[in-house]
Amino acid sequence: MDGNGRWAQRRALPRTAGHQAAETTVIDIIEAARGAGVEWLSLYAFSTENWNRPGSEVDYLMRLVRRVVRKHAPLLLARGIRCRFLGAADPRIPRELAQDFGDLATLTAGNRGMTLTVAFDHGGRRDIVEAARSLIRSGTPADEVTERLFADHLPFPDTPDVDLVIRTSGEQRISNFMLWQVAYAEWVFPEALWPDFRAPDFLACLHTYQRRDRRFGGVPPQTNGDPS
Repeated sequence: MDGNGRWAQRRALPRTAGHQAAETTVIDIIEAARGAGVEWLSLYAFSTENWNRPGSEVDYLMRLVRRVVRKHAPLLLARGIRCRFLGAADPRIPRELAQDFGDLATLTAGNRGMTLTVAFDHGGRRDIVEAARSLIRSGTPADEVTERLFADHLPFPDTPDVDLVIRTSGEQRISNFMLWQVAYAEWVFPEALWPDFRAPDFLACLHTYQRRDRRFGGVPPQTNGDPS
């Protein structure tokens, strides 16, 4: 969800105004995804690298996210959306916010309409390192480690591989996002800044994805062995 700061800068506003404007987009996209039949939606809200931002901006983000979580919890529950938080392990996260994350996850645990994963204090490399440590602690012999077994030690191992990654604002970077799960994801890079991104833009990205020919390293059966 990229472009909040640039959205604010173009309007001669503080960066915090861009983060505040992003709330409307978040709810709009959640509703659009649910309406389109998306079963798994992940939102990259705060990365492990985002701690390097100015302290005042980080503090504002923590307060804003807490307000958004508390404000929209009834809506998420009513929509049948299961909410989970990927990351959220750094002790710098305010205790009250961590509690709100836990409360929302517990409140919506029984929902089955859609799973919403909020990646907060998330880093793909950290997840892979933690999975490796978990395997070592379990005493698994090296020659018994498979991709499937390794994936079982990642956070939320029931999460399917990512099919589509949408990065707004035209930036074209992975930025340490779910590195294991995006191995064969399709990517689209809409130019719209996140606060301007709306349901029609999201649906356009889904349509782009539907037109992609996903071969996962292979070739269509009718061309197998045909050098042309």
